[in-house]
Amino acid sequence: MNAVPYWRLSGFYFFYFAFVGAMSPFWGLYLQSLAFSAFQIGVLMSLLQVMRIFAPNIWGHIADQTGRRTSIVQIAAAGSVLVFAGVFVSDSFWWLFAVMAALSFFWSASLPLVEAMTLSHLGERSDAYGRIRLWGSVGFIVMVVGLGYAFDTVSIRWLPWAVLAVMLGIVASARTIPDAEILPHPTDHHSVWDIVKRPEVASLLAACLLMAVTHGPYYTFYSIYLVDHGYDKSTVGWLWALGVLCEIGIFLIIPRIFARVTPRQLILASFALAALRFLVIAWGVQSAWLVWGAQTLHAFSFGTYHAAAVALIHQHFRGRHQARGQALYTSLSYGVGGTIGGLASGLTWESIGSAWTFTLAAISAALAWAVFAVWGKSK
Repeated sequence: MNAVPYWRLSGFYFFYFAFVGAMSPFWGLYLQSLAFSAFQIGVLMSLLQVMRIFAPNIWGHIADQTGRRTSIVQIAAAGSVLVFAGVFVSDSFWWLFAVMAALSFFWSASLPLVEAMTLSHLGERSDAYGRIRLWGSVGFIVMVVGLGYAFDTVSIRWLPWAVLAVMLGIVASARTIPDAEILPHPTDHHSVWDIVKRPEVASLLAACLLMAVTHGPYYTFYSIYLVDHGYDKSTVGWLWALGVLCEIGIFLIIPRIFARVTPRQLILASFALAALRFLVIAWGVQSAWLVWGAQTLHAFSFGTYHAAAVALIHQHFRGRHQARGQALYTSLSYGVGGTIGGLASGLTWESIGSAWTFTLAAISAALAWAVFAVWGKSK
């Protein structure tokens, strides 16, 4: 990978997703230890997504106008650490509400810009994206397995300190990322909304939103769900890790998959397998084999899905629209979709039960398949 700053980009992904590996599986358990209700946990967890509706577009617009993507990533990383320090001040609901909202505003700025820079560095070798992105998965595994074992012996109240350490790693790695040249493209004079209105783009964004809704209960309540059904925290950590190990496997072989299967076909297959995965989680939790088997489907419900979605977004948004294209993907899917999924699961968890909450997640994945298959069909 000549001229591509492989390890500097990989280092950022490592620490960024190590943060996710601490927050997604364990922050809900931490909030539960503070005696918050399921609805309050759903609200607080959803705040990690809420600001992703607005913030990536704000930061992406600034980046595309100024061309200073690296500087914005560094500012966002430093702002995230300063804001997160607020969790050590108070653990009241409204204080944590404010802290997590502000944290999300800064934290959500970084990834779309780094995705755009990574793809710019790769140029025509975008099929090698997975070999850089996989280090994010490695960071996630290191964190989720390590903390899973740690919290079998120490209090979950130590979690904020682990998160703070990882965030300092994000700040350090952000200082090493070199920016990439933004090459001119024939569509530069078009409005970004001219691109969004095309059926193949609009349907992709709508389906990605539904896919994020699908994962709302998973990122908010999966660890709580497993612990409530008798799984210990180290096993929970390994279950999260298994899913990401399968994801790494996909990222390693994705160039060969792209050579045989189109991104559109991959996304449709991912939606179908996501529906199957969440049905198994909903009704097979009493069987350890089914639970472990369902986690292997993370290779498709996230691995192939994300690689194909990023590739398609990169195809549709070129030149000066790169950062805003990745920001739109982040804000509409993980922002709007993640918020809806998190809040809805907080409401349904206690009213209709955990199994039916995950069943609704499976239905959302099936809807994503229908939207992209019908609306996004090539003319």
